[in-house]
Amino acid sequence: MEAPAATSPAIGFPTDGRCSYFVEKKKRFCRMVVAAGKRFCGEHAGSAEEENARKRILCPLDPKHTVYEDQLAKHLKKCNSREKPKPDFFIQDINAGLKDETEIPEQLAPFSSLSEEQLENLIKKLRKASEGLNSTHEDHIMSHPALHDALNDPRNGDCAVKHLKQQVDGKHRKKNSVFERLQIDIQHLCLNRIPVLREGRLPVVGIGKHLCGVATDLALRCLVETYAASFKEKDEEPLAKRVKNDKTEKESNTLAKEGNEKTVPETWSPVAGIVIALCCHHRCEWRHYVGKEYFKALGLGAVEFYYFQRMSSWATCGMRTSLEALDVTPERKDAQRDENEEHEDGGDRLTDGSTDCLPGILTAEEKKKIGHLCKLLIDQGRLQYLQQKGFSPALQYYTDPLVSLENVLLTAVPAHLSTQEKNHQ
Repeated sequence: MEAPAATSPAIGFPTDGRCSYFVEKKKRFCRMVVAAGKRFCGEHAGSAEEENARKRILCPLDPKHTVYEDQLAKHLKKCNSREKPKPDFFIQDINAGLKDETEIPEQLAPFSSLSEEQLENLIKKLRKASEGLNSTHEDHIMSHPALHDALNDPRNGDCAVKHLKQQVDGKHRKKNSVFERLQIDIQHLCLNRIPVLREGRLPVVGIGKHLCGVATDLALRCLVETYAASFKEKDEEPLAKRVKNDKTEKESNTLAKEGNEKTVPETWSPVAGIVIALCCHHRCEWRHYVGKEYFKALGLGAVEFYYFQRMSSWATCGMRTSLEALDVTPERKDAQRDENEEHEDGGDRLTDGSTDCLPGILTAEEKKKIGHLCKLLIDQGRLQYLQQKGFSPALQYYTDPLVSLENVLLTAVPAHLSTQEKNHQ
């Protein structure tokens, strides 16, 4: 229906060329472009006045929008909510890990319903399991020359600079470079089915900026099991393994044919490196977690993992209080808040220094330390997983906490490459 004429400056008038329908819920006019000579967009066209009594119905694929009933068949073929053909590199749940229903209780008690005794027992288990772990990491804050101009551009505010310091995704492209973007849930991504990787049998480097919770585990399994393992199964010699030295290519081929492959350095690995900025441990899931064996060896299981990943969000429990105490600009404080709001998703976070639903048990500072221990323990399981898969992993701080409180970086290189590098030093 057509909205009455606006009587308040807060409402205003519809923009020329835009729909004249007033959206009551949003307290503004619809912003959709209308056809020439029309007052309303297709979604809000009146049944009698605008489109000769044509009836609109809810789209069966997505009830959030409507469609003309007499054009339903045509709409279903192009609706954005239709099921699209799956690419060759899509394999359902290939990186999800094995699902063992007996390991995961059907219903776990909400964290807020735990008694003081239950909470104390969980914290005791956490502290025992994390004994001997290094709770601090080496600072390794770097900057690439490609970002110099952007970082020093006065037109970039604090928020833009903050992201530039953490990712360089849009800055590494060159005119002659090959850049391909895949839109797929990493849970279903089979790297060895991507044409450019399959045809060239190329080594890959996995880089992720703030892979929230479970996405880190899915990415690790995608690289280490799905891609790297595929070469072992086929027992193929990748093209990139043929390292060229001072000899001519012809001589190298001759040596290889004669069985003198020992003269060629064994420096190739399907996964040449992994660099992942960790984030949102409270969004991890036991089924997908790659460090299950590590937890089990410590006498821990799905139940403890569930509560530890919930408690991990306490690592930033004093965030807003500490921000007010910092001698930084309002813009930097706003940027930091934006960073943390980007990653919040139902964690048991403190916003005002209180103790949330556990009064009298833990102070905000105690909760923060426990949260960091939970993150550390979860990440330690990932390190052991990578070690067992033949990698040399490490945790380090990749940026200042003023840029991001989620400032821990997981890195890994093939163990044999790490050993060779040490021997050359």
